[in-house]
Amino acid sequence: MTTDDFIIREIQPQDNAQVAKVIREVLIEFGVPKVGTAYEDKATDEMFEHFQKKTSTYYVVEYQQKVVGCAGIAQLDNFEGNTCELQKMYFLPITRGKGIGTKLIHTCLAKAKSLGYDSCYLETMPYMEAARALYAKNGFQNLDKPMGNTGHYSCNVWMLKNL
Repeated sequence: MTTDDFIIREIQPQDNAQVAKVIREVLIEFGVPKVGTAYEDKATDEMFEHFQKKTSTYYVVEYQQKVVGCAGIAQLDNFEGNTCELQKMYFLPITRGKGIGTKLIHTCLAKAKSLGYDSCYLETMPYMEAARALYAKNGFQNLDKPMGNTGHYSCNVWMLKNL
């Protein structure tokens, strides 16, 4: 299998169940709390509908007609400023270590720029080391405190990238 076997495309309504499954499987794999994270978000089950705004987009990574990864961008909640948030970026093990994460981040950031955002914020967990390394490799820098209020109080690593 090569990176060409993985397709990055915009989410479709029929992807909702697979996306929710990917997100929750990864969160369970890493022992992430179910409370105060994407695990309990209502949007996790309705990602297509949640990202149908002019200021947001959500992508899935497809392999052999199955969703194996996902991420999107949307206006940062409860924040005054022209900042988007990289949201709900998760990959099943089959996708990891192949450069797909970097491709998906670049896809999301290009969309964020085209929508006129000045910066991109994200939240993650301290023990999600590979994810943090991926974000840093792609220009995200650590912050001392959160921006906005995403409701994900269990996520205590905050990062930002100027676009």
